[in-house]
Amino acid sequence: MVRTTFRSFTKNLAMTDLRWMPDEGFSVARVRIELLSGLTVALALVPEAVAFAFVAGVNPLVGLYAAFIVGLITALIGGRPGMISGATGALAVVMVALVAQHGVEYLFATVVLMGLLQMFAGIMQWGKFIRLVPHPVMLGFVNGLAIVIFLAQMSQFKVPGTIVNTGHGMSGGEWLSGQPLFLMLALVAATMAIIWVMPRITRAVPAPLAGIGIVAAVVIGFGLDVPRVGDLASIQGGFPTLHIPMVPLNWDTFQIILPYAVILAAIGLIESLLTLNLVGDMTNKRGGASQECIAQGVANTVTGFFGGMGGCAMIGQSMINVKSGGRTRVAGIAAAVFLLLFILVGSSIIELIPLAALVGVMFMVVIGTFAWNSLTILRKVPLTDAFVILLVTAVTVYEDLAVAVVVGVIVSALAYAWNNARRIYSKTYTTPEGARVYQIQGPLFFGSSEGFSELFDVRGDPSEVIVDFADSRVVDQSALQAIEAVAGKYEDVGKRLQLRHLSPDCHRLLTKAGHLMVDSDDDPEYELAVNYQVRTGILGGH
Repeated sequence: MVRTTFRSFTKNLAMTDLRWMPDEGFSVARVRIELLSGLTVALALVPEAVAFAFVAGVNPLVGLYAAFIVGLITALIGGRPGMISGATGALAVVMVALVAQHGVEYLFATVVLMGLLQMFAGIMQWGKFIRLVPHPVMLGFVNGLAIVIFLAQMSQFKVPGTIVNTGHGMSGGEWLSGQPLFLMLALVAATMAIIWVMPRITRAVPAPLAGIGIVAAVVIGFGLDVPRVGDLASIQGGFPTLHIPMVPLNWDTFQIILPYAVILAAIGLIESLLTLNLVGDMTNKRGGASQECIAQGVANTVTGFFGGMGGCAMIGQSMINVKSGGRTRVAGIAAAVFLLLFILVGSSIIELIPLAALVGVMFMVVIGTFAWNSLTILRKVPLTDAFVILLVTAVTVYEDLAVAVVVGVIVSALAYAWNNARRIYSKTYTTPEGARVYQIQGPLFFGSSEGFSELFDVRGDPSEVIVDFADSRVVDQSALQAIEAVAGKYEDVGKRLQLRHLSPDCHRLLTKAGHLMVDSDDDPEYELAVNYQVRTGILGGH
């Protein structure tokens, strides 16, 4: 099985879009767009990486190194060109408890294990299960993420230096007021206006980059006293160096880091795969889900050995990249390289950029990310779907993305099961020979098995009864058990029962009622979602 899985994985890897060349080919204009898009993303990455490092309770460089390494590796070998990865808030809020209790070295070890788990998920091709996420969950995901991105910008409206780490994230801080607040709001509005107007004037420069550049020039030129990137923390540093996590290599350490690694791996993959689907929809190209799992795993494993906090795909920065024109791996690589250059030689310049300009960019990302059409379709879609959209949005904001998606999928699955459980019914008629025929309509599974049993009038039926499954489908072990139970009731009253149009699976697995089945050339061909090894004991017992 492992050999087959690996062979299938390598086949999918060979088919993954790892091309550097866009469909229309590279040109000077295309390279310029990709590089400028990467520069825009890099500028937006700086305050995010610093802020998320604060949330996790680690040095800002730990977040910046993670943004560089994760961003570079996923840009090189990720499943979808155009995606941007780096340090994220969804992971940071999980990391803070580990760092507060055990220290940053345990975080590095956890990130390494997290990466190994993600690589294993990719090799086993578990990324394909992202297709089980229904569309209402996707709408709730993007809406929740948009709100989270918006709320994350609120800390920029507080006086720098007053925000403290409580061990459970960043809190406190004095809000800006009076003239500083009005100036901050004016600069944010100006940035948003430039981003909105710029595409109508020229597309030579990405609109977000133009907004950042113009507002930064005004602030620096007039010496306006507003919060700047340097007020968050210094981003100056050296090239990341190899660092083996300084933790005891024993079972106790493994027990400490494993729960965090599993949670982080799950959150990272869910957010990355949902972002992959979203970027794929925007660019009309498919992405390799399993390849993205591998890329995220490699990136986090390497990051853990180079003093980074780990990361995953970033929906906000990915939206900035795509809307700035980034369509190839060049933009993601450029973003990572620019970020490293900021750390090594450009910190004094980047630290002068006003936070208001970056907040304005992120506010435009919020506007572009939020699925505004979901507000109009809430009254048109089924009530369950509307509830799922609102539920996933709320859980994403108040809990975290992984929990929200799992909750949304579970609720959607239960709603689907309930709806299908009510769909089973039968058409009945009597043959010229006097036999009663039940034509079963709808799927037979755990949810509809009780309704199936209630279709039959065992005592009122004639001595010969035919149950026809041509328009039904037997799905699971509960369905088989329901058939066995009905057959047993007819046998107990001495009536002859025939079961028709059941699949070969049912022929093999129905033990008590197996002799009642009638073979036919038009029997359906499908497999049941059950475990052959354990079912013999379940159905064969008395």
